[in-house]
Amino acid sequence: MNRQQELLKDPLFMLLVDEKISQFNSEKRKKNEALDFSGAMLRGLDLRNMDAENINFTNAYFRGADLRGIDFTTCKMGGASIAGSKISGAYFPKNIAPDEIRLSYDLGTRMRAYSDD
Repeated sequence: MNRQQELLKDPLFMLLVDEKISQFNSEKRKKNEALDFSGAMLRGLDLRNMDAENINFTNAYFRGADLRGIDFTTCKMGGASIAGSKISGAYFPKNIAPDEIRLSYDLGTRMRAYSDD
């Protein structure tokens, strides 16, 4: 079973895929634990207002997603791609350089994280 198939069995992940963001936020708070969405395919989704605190988005794929205003500062995002996404007002982890974000946005490269701080 590949990682995406595994994630599709996670009820919280399915709320994101179905763009039920307020319900996702509510259920995430109830669960009260870090989520591992590494390798997730989140292409083209409207994820505005998502509570992204402490989610592992390592190697996630966000091409064309609406990420406006999301605070990713406590997330792991090394290897993630944000090509063509709407990122106005989004905050990214400190361990990802602005040039990495720009290259990922413009060219679809995977963002390199420089440390686990």
